[in-house]
Amino acid sequence: MGLFSKSSKKLQSGLSATKKAWTERLKKVVLGKSRVDADFLEALEEILITSDVGVATTEKIIDRLEQRVAKDKFIKAEELDQLLYDEIFTLVTDNNPSLSTDQEGLQVILVVGVNGAGKTTTVGKLAHQYKQQGKKVMLAAADTFRAGAIDQLRLWSERAQVPFVSLQEGSDPASVAFTAVERAMKEQVDVLFIDTAGRLHNNTNLMQELAKIERVVKKIIPEAPHETLLVLDGGTGQNAFMQAKLFAEATAISGLILTKLDGTAKGGVVIGISDELDVPIRYIGVGEGIDDLIPFETKAFLDSLFQKTSP
Repeated sequence: MGLFSKSSKKLQSGLSATKKAWTERLKKVVLGKSRVDADFLEALEEILITSDVGVATTEKIIDRLEQRVAKDKFIKAEELDQLLYDEIFTLVTDNNPSLSTDQEGLQVILVVGVNGAGKTTTVGKLAHQYKQQGKKVMLAAADTFRAGAIDQLRLWSERAQVPFVSLQEGSDPASVAFTAVERAMKEQVDVLFIDTAGRLHNNTNLMQELAKIERVVKKIIPEAPHETLLVLDGGTGQNAFMQAKLFAEATAISGLILTKLDGTAKGGVVIGISDELDVPIRYIGVGEGIDDLIPFETKAFLDSLFQKTSP
């Protein structure tokens, strides 16, 4: 109960800017309206799009509401909150299984994303979480070209108190991955996180490098990597959504992590990404602290956004 309460408070605080913008916009559209009609839905459509929900997802929501209005004939404007909550919940629920590391043997997890999204920091926070759960965790610095990347991950390994693998700056990232997997196997590690270069989604060479890391890892463990997590800066709104689509086309992404949702009003992007991509959101980042990466749960997220009280 304490853990739930702690996560819930972090979520409430981290989404405050998104909640404020969301609530103010909805209040404006409801003001002076007695029923949900065509004009009302048009105004709502604009609100959802400007809240970074995304055009395709917004259209789905509006279509569903139109069908509801046609069926029920008269819907009061004050009922909008619950209607909207229900429709969004239907679109994004059951798309968020948590990251599982309960299988036997070493679990290899690649972490990818563009520079500046908070990728290396996220690796450090994940390491801390799994160490707290009693897992033996190791970090590998396969981002070998960005100045300071290896040192940054080393600092996080010290903070999380987990072992760390690196080679010289400028080394082949696939060699780092290979070395790390071999060492992790020897030391009976449970979870190995491999931090990769902050590759641009349109850079073919960097995508080929990622494919090479995957091939090398498979030589030791054929079913690895067990997860490939894409880290996105939630504060960039629709840009994060475009990155997710392009990365998903280029490699087999198994989960998403949205960072920096605190201090941004663009949290609506979570809804669009959940709906449009067949990739679950595993975690959301709501602060800079080591504990500020929380598992994503649809109900908890929507309860916070709509300011409902969770049991």
